[in-house]
Formats: sequence, structure tokens, C-alpha cells
Amino acid sequence: MHSIFAYLGSESQNLNWIYSVNAKPYLSISTKLHRGFPTCTIFLPRIDGVSDTAYSAIQRYIAGKTELSEALAAARADAEEYRLNVPDEVSGQLLTSLTASSVHPNSAGAVAITPAAGVVGLYLLAGLADKTTVTCIDPEADHQNRARQVFRDAGYSPSRGRFLPSRPADVLSRLASESYQLVYLDAAPLDLPTLIKAAYPLLTVGGSLFIIDALLDGTLADDTRKDRDTEAAREADALVDTLDNAIVTRLPLGAGLTLVTRKA
Repeated sequence: MHSIFAYLGSESQNLNWIYSVNAKPYLSISTKLHRGFPTCTIFLPRIDGVSDTAYSAIQRYIAGKTELSEALAAARADAEEYRLNVPDEVSGQLLTSLTASSVHPNSAGAVAITPAAGVVGLYLLAGLADKTTVTCIDPEADHQNRARQVFRDAGYSPSRGRFLPSRPADVLSRLASESYQLVYLDAAPLDLPTLIKAAYPLLTVGGSLFIIDALLDGTLADDTRKDRDTEAAREADALVDTLDNAIVTRLPLGAGLTLVTRKA
């Protein structure tokens, strides 16, 4: 993952980076960072004026203040069992905050393009207004059924979830433009350019496209990498910079998170 910081550093020359190595993730509920592969190394951005010791203390404090609901803990455990890729807890909390802060009068809710709709949907629902809906898109009906049960177990009405067991590329064009305050996208690199083009028009003003693991642990910065996945991820990363009225933010969360926010 070290290369992700080299990549982000190349994007913003004024950022400084450090790293720390831990025996396990700071939250035991999640034992992986990227698509099912375990890791014991977590890289962290430097906070100017904060020593390494103080930064570790901040980490411990945040972990201590984080309490997963029973429903979310069960959903994470289920995703772990089926080796589904899920956002880490910090990314999940960011997802909830972005959803809550992007309320729009024309919003129908949010879209979750992921096999792990149970986990992602709970973060989205926590930030959505009561009468809005999470639209879950994944071709595997079993994943959709599990998400439906997760929402029910968490106490949400069946009307809060809409489930489309289809390939995302086949159904995104059927969703109403400028009607969703957040779109969560977890897709194979080869599919990212097509899905980004289809998903961005769905956003309301102030809404965000949340592309998890988009930077492939920073391998985009390695010029020797010419494989199809890396080239497709580079294409997607360049594409977001060309979108109209878009604010692009890249963050060192997971394998590299890209946020694309639509401004007026």
C-alpha cells in the first residue's frame, strides 16, 4: 500500500506522509483492507504538528469511541464469511456523514453498487432521511436477499430498500438523472470507466460518487504496470477529472478512495 501515498503525493505536493505497522487492524471486526486479502500494515496521513505518539493515541481514542450496532456487526461478519469487499469502519462513517450532509429536495435516496449491500446499505440508511430509499444493484440474487434481511433485522421498513438483481451497466441508465444524493461504487477496474460515466449524472447537486478502492493501492503511479486492471483504473482516474462541475477528492482509505462531488 505504500505506493498509494506516492501516488497521492504526486497529486498534491504539499502533503507529507508517515506510516505505522500494527499486528492487527484497529477494529477487530474487519480483518481485511482490500478485496479479501488480509494485511497487517496500515498507512496513515501525517497531521501537521502532531507527533507519532500523539497520532497513535488519536487512533486508539477513535477506535474506543466506535461502537458497531448489532445489525452492522452481524452484516460485517456475514460479508467476511462470504469474502465480500466492504468499506473499513472509517470509510463507512464517512459514507454516512456524506449522505447526511448532501440532503436535497429532489433526492430519492442513494444507490449502492456492490455485492455487500447489507453493510453499505446500513451506512447509507443511517444518513438518509426517513422516507428515502437505498437502491441496491448487484447481479447475484443471493446477495440481494441477504441485504434485504439485514435491513429487516436492523428495523428498517421493507420500503426503505429497492433491490435490482442486474448488472449495473444494464440498469443505471434506467434510473432518474439528478435524483440521488450519493452513489456508492465498488466494481472491477475494467468496469469503472463505463460505470462512472453512467453513475455521475444520477447525482443531485451536492451529491457524491463514492468509488471505493479506486486507486488500487497506488499502483497507478507505477509506470511499469501495464496490465489491464491498472490501465483501466488509470483511465477511470483520469476520467473523473474531466467530469462537468465535479470536485474530485482522493483519500488514502482502503486501497484508495475517490470522491466525486457534483457542484452547482
